[in-house]
Amino acid sequence: MFNKCTAFLLLLFAFTQGNSQTLNDLKEINEVWGKFHRAFETLDYTLMAEIHSKKLIRISGGKRITDYKSYINSYKTRFRKAKEKKNTNDISLRFFERINNDSIASERGIYKLIVNKDKQNERTYYGQFHVIFTKEDGIWKLLMDYDSNEANTIGEKDYDKAHGINDLDTFIKK
Repeated sequence: MFNKCTAFLLLLFAFTQGNSQTLNDLKEINEVWGKFHRAFETLDYTLMAEIHSKKLIRISGGKRITDYKSYINSYKTRFRKAKEKKNTNDISLRFFERINNDSIASERGIYKLIVNKDKQNERTYYGQFHVIFTKEDGIWKLLMDYDSNEANTIGEKDYDKAHGINDLDTFIKK
């Protein structure tokens, strides 16, 4: 017999299934981050275009907002200039928050960008990021991307305190 208790349990099960973070979701999102890393390493702006939603909202340093087309064009120019100068980029991410359900994710953390790693003109930059992913046709895409160096207050200590990209169990609610 279908009673109120059964209905409540079914509703609770449906809610938790639709709003639960899974290891599989984090692994799929990490695949997107893998393309993000490759874009920087290979200076390939087409990878950046591939992983971002056409509805992208990009907020850079808390100072300006751009759309998908402007953002991708800026990477096209940035990566072309880096290639011309024979610059290299090595970017890594660490996380202090990773929350998702089956269709949207919020991830916050610290990035470390090393330009010309192991060269005499090596430079290291840190910043805090907050991104929102959405699933479009079953594929995770970056919908919102915000970063800031918080007036140059973000550094190695902040980076070290956050969790590595493969520390997935840290973010799975048990």
